[in-house]
Amino acid sequence: MPNFKPVTPRIVDPEGVELGIDPRPMGITTDDTRAEQVKKTEGQPRVDFADTTNPYIAYQSIDLLLSLQNTRSDAYDEMCFYIMGQTKELLFKGLHHELYNARERIKVDAVDDALFILERSKEFVRLLIKTWDVVGTVSAEGFNQFRNYLDQASGQLSFMYRHVEFVLGNKDQRMASAHENVPHIWPAMKEALETPSLYDETIALLNRQGFAISDTALNHDWSLPYQADDSVEQAWFDIYQDPTPSNTLYQVGESLVALDELISRYRWHHYVLVAKTIGYKPGTGGSTGVEWLKHTTDQRYFPELWAMRTRMG
Repeated sequence: MPNFKPVTPRIVDPEGVELGIDPRPMGITTDDTRAEQVKKTEGQPRVDFADTTNPYIAYQSIDLLLSLQNTRSDAYDEMCFYIMGQTKELLFKGLHHELYNARERIKVDAVDDALFILERSKEFVRLLIKTWDVVGTVSAEGFNQFRNYLDQASGQLSFMYRHVEFVLGNKDQRMASAHENVPHIWPAMKEALETPSLYDETIALLNRQGFAISDTALNHDWSLPYQADDSVEQAWFDIYQDPTPSNTLYQVGESLVALDELISRYRWHHYVLVAKTIGYKPGTGGSTGVEWLKHTTDQRYFPELWAMRTRMG
């Protein structure tokens, strides 16, 4: 346990940070203008800018981004915990962007596009898994130095994580309702809850491709967790009779299973890390903590893709 206090350097003067969520003004360059710039700088990076910013800061509002790490205690480990929490939120947003677009491509039968997107999605999840390695350097004693300052903050209140869960089909009306009192968050959350998931659209794709899918699987209450369906399992079983690269539906199935497996690893790492850090104490957000997390490790987004493997010869 660190028994020393952090020294936090002041990297950005907050008085000079431009606030706001709108993109900052920037120019546009071309191959020709970039080639001309190289002549002027003789191949060295440009360092002279007339404005009170530079294009790199402006492009991603870097000064604003790096001003948002506001720890609440003088515990050394809190900055690590804080930054990794924000990192996960950014990765959740990136993962959701990919999954949302994979669903959009599936809806118009652009299966090759969806497969490309799913490959990137898996890389996002691999990065998310790695975040636990960094968080795991925070010992139980180190976490207890700042845990009280979390109030009732809990990762289970992450609306970005909830969007990932919902686009994958693990709908939960109760967890969604945690955001009902936040007017700038709730409309999108409610829409995600009530919209067909990536898997729902994939099942609709199987139906369009000639597989006999039941009406129950094709039309149900989208706000409820997906329930396994025998006709969907049979469709996947038939598809897997041709496990070749040219069978794009087989490739979709394998990609979905790989994604499901990776997210299961993410949940398992979370569960084990929390058990190591707080034992069986209650969670900050009102849950039983480890006991509550344990049940999430059994979640599978695409149940028929797992179940039908028992039938495979």
